[in-house]
Amino acid sequence: MKFLAITLIVHGPDATKSTHQRLREVVDNAVLAEELGFDGFGVGERHERPFISSSPPVVLSHIAARTSTIRLFTAVTTLSLLDPVRAYEDYATLDHLSDGRLELMIGKGNGAAQAQLFHVTAADQWDRNREGYELFRRLWREDRVTWEGRFRPSLTDAEVLPRPYQQPVRVWHGSATSRESVDLAARFGDPLFSANVTNPIDPYAELIDYYRERWVHYGHDPADALVGAGSAGFYAARTSQEAVETYRPIYDKRLALFRSVGVEPVFPTLEDAIERSSILVGSPRQIIDKVHRYHARFGHEVMHLSAEPDGLTEKQHRRSLELFQSEIAPVLRRELPSRPLTKANVP
Repeated sequence: MKFLAITLIVHGPDATKSTHQRLREVVDNAVLAEELGFDGFGVGERHERPFISSSPPVVLSHIAARTSTIRLFTAVTTLSLLDPVRAYEDYATLDHLSDGRLELMIGKGNGAAQAQLFHVTAADQWDRNREGYELFRRLWREDRVTWEGRFRPSLTDAEVLPRPYQQPVRVWHGSATSRESVDLAARFGDPLFSANVTNPIDPYAELIDYYRERWVHYGHDPADALVGAGSAGFYAARTSQEAVETYRPIYDKRLALFRSVGVEPVFPTLEDAIERSSILVGSPRQIIDKVHRYHARFGHEVMHLSAEPDGLTEKQHRRSLELFQSEIAPVLRRELPSRPLTKANVP
């Protein structure tokens, strides 16, 4: 199994650090992830509070300059909001600057601010995502493109520069609930990344099963399907008692935040979350066993952890990640083999 550290760059109203400090912290966390042995580092894209992750290619470019081996993920690129030509230019440039370490993860995005900022609505966001990806895919593969669609001006024998470093780049399709995004991934033979955060395991497993069904429907070899999955939180300690005691106030604060905005939590206690959600809180053995249970349903080869302390102290967060890489990841890599995340098809 391969492991990513991912951040959405949360910066809420009670933050004690400035925007400048938070963005610098993200870069430092990426450097730490590489030092500890993570396979990839991902930066999300959001366009409203409490996030300051509106420009993943800029952040990832800075991370590329500070690292040398770790794969660089978007998590996700909200292609439904972007001009595919401009998105291609940004990411093809990043692909060169990172020496071909880029891996894209696309999705429709979410949040009420999207409609106001980009005039993208629930009625057309899926069509925009699909059309945007179809054009983006062609731009990456073809030197000149003639194209016409609904949501941007047409192209006639258009040359878009720079030409990419990887040919082609791997594009994952991020999905939480949508069969549309799952079908799009299967149609083009692309990997799927299940959010696997908010709900119990069953709806995510059903979407992954659907992905594999559509994969075969579109004529692909079943052995080539590739799946990743997220997690809803992480803290590892030597004993389960220590892990629960440390993480309980963090989880209780999360519950209070949900209820303050009128959302009833799916998992009303930490014990319930540990039992039924994808949260990974416990001893190394407990976490290994839980990942195995999820793998039995998903067959996933890649999973992500939060790159941020998420309420832990920086010391607690680092100690937990070090424990993950020393005692958890080696076992999962050995017991759940996966295909490499390495540079391919580059000069």
